[in-house]
Amino acid sequence: MALGTLPAWLAVLLVGALFLGAFTGLSVFRRQKPSVRFLVEGGALTAAGVALCFLARPPHPILFLAVLYLATMRVRLLVDLSNMLANRGSFRAALGAIGFALRLGPDPASRQVALINRGVTQLRMGEPQAAYFTLKGVLLEEEVQPAARYQAAGFYNLGVACERSGRPQEAERCYRRAIEAMPSSIYALGVDKALKRVAERKAAGGQSPGDGPGGPATR
Repeated sequence: MALGTLPAWLAVLLVGALFLGAFTGLSVFRRQKPSVRFLVEGGALTAAGVALCFLARPPHPILFLAVLYLATMRVRLLVDLSNMLANRGSFRAALGAIGFALRLGPDPASRQVALINRGVTQLRMGEPQAAYFTLKGVLLEEEVQPAARYQAAGFYNLGVACERSGRPQEAERCYRRAIEAMPSSIYALGVDKALKRVAERKAAGGQSPGDGPGGPATR
């Protein structure tokens, strides 16, 4: 049955339920804990949309879906914007986008993604010390760990930050954590080279510039 043949309130309710169910199922598939805030926000918006059908002009289901997506995914969209700005070399603007995202009340998972991207951006700016403390805070000092692919990206870039800030032993541990988090990730594939570089640095007793960061954490 097409949405156009359903009562407006039922179409809105169905769109909201399918949207929340799809993203919750995706989180479970990725072995992530579903976000309670995401479900609460999505449920509240769906309830508001259903109420609007009875109290005023019913919203079009596609328009309602767009509003639901923009509202619940606001932090992730700003993180994507930050990545785009960073890829163009606009690092200050990228950090500004992340800072704005963090002020929009992100759920724990989105907050961690934003902070990992902040650390990656700081590393790309040539600020390994700032990147070290940002990434260490989100990866090692929080009770809830990010999803596996974000851990792999975060620990790889934390390893690079450790190298560039004179912490070779800690860098080695971080690179190994990147492999453990997600052995098949693109970051794990670059760890062998990184570990050889760290070993050579330790053997020589000198400093190495280190490899470049692994890229945006959300990729």
